[in-house]
Amino acid sequence: MSTPRVLVAGGGIAALEAVLALQQAAGGRVAPELLAPGRHFVYRPLAVVEPFADEPAILRMPLAEFGADRGVPVIRDALAAVREGGAVETLGGARLRYDALVVALGARPLEAVPGALTFRGPQDAGRVAGLVRLARERRARRLVFVVPAGTTWPLPLYELVLQTALAVGGAARLALVTPEPFPLAAFGAPAGAAVAALLAERGVDVHLATRGDEVAGGRLLTDRGELPADAVVALARLGGPHLPGLPSDPLGFIPVDEHARVLGLDLVWAAGDVAAAGRKQGGLAAQQAAAAAAAIAALVTGEPLPPPEPPVLRGALVTGTGTLYLRHEHGGASEASDEPLWWPPAKVAAAHLGHYLAGRLAGV
Repeated sequence: MSTPRVLVAGGGIAALEAVLALQQAAGGRVAPELLAPGRHFVYRPLAVVEPFADEPAILRMPLAEFGADRGVPVIRDALAAVREGGAVETLGGARLRYDALVVALGARPLEAVPGALTFRGPQDAGRVAGLVRLARERRARRLVFVVPAGTTWPLPLYELVLQTALAVGGAARLALVTPEPFPLAAFGAPAGAAVAALLAERGVDVHLATRGDEVAGGRLLTDRGELPADAVVALARLGGPHLPGLPSDPLGFIPVDEHARVLGLDLVWAAGDVAAAGRKQGGLAAQQAAAAAAAIAALVTGEPLPPPEPPVLRGALVTGTGTLYLRHEHGGASEASDEPLWWPPAKVAAAHLGHYLAGRLAGV
């Protein structure tokens, strides 16, 4: 492959990480292009801070600026289908050719608990802020926060309940319902114990190994009974895009191997929430994007494909009074610390994008 055209479809963490990782791994020997439907990269993990902040907390970066800075063309359109012969079709009717394709479209947020306020991200920050106001005014005295069954990344719900408890004080009674055996179980027992202590300190009633089903008649119905609730906040469940030309599992996600290569297709990779593998989390999405970039760079340079690295789960839990850094290696140690466990200590641990955004925020 000589100066291949690498088309990266998406405008989120995985897409930008793929572009930056490609440029570092292959340099000028690849020509990445970004295909994205929106004008801005939105740092969605900060959406949990927005309901409690006096000023906007969510970082938005024009993709055109990113493209100009990195020398990457940005095509404002959306991927509609992947066709044979190294081409894609867009919603705008264009046909774009590629030598390698990275699909990083994210996932669709869907209602998981009927009757609850579904927190999907930045678009729902204002609704949560309104609920906090009601609780402060003692017009909503019983608030329940639900991790839906099947959710692979529950950390944002914990951030919402911890910050809400701090914001409303004793004006409302808060409860958290989760199917997990202990809080944030994905990070292991030591981290779970630290989070459990925080919840107890804030006076949050925790209902473990419990599935929240729906809200009806001022109550949350669960598989273990009913809980009184003036309002219920739940995370969304996620669905894949079911894109023509790409394989998908029953939920619409794209099956990939350990190098993020799409199963059954040549020269196509998928990274981030759109991929069927693993948890739907920004740091893991960045690791998948980097794996795809390394595989493409190996094709370009003729070097051996590097062995896949075991995923490392990292999460920065915003508590309202600080940040608790959590880390869990695959089959290894669990850590929880008030001090950063990675650098730069961004909300999402992304090897390339983290440094890029830190430089922008520092005015570099």
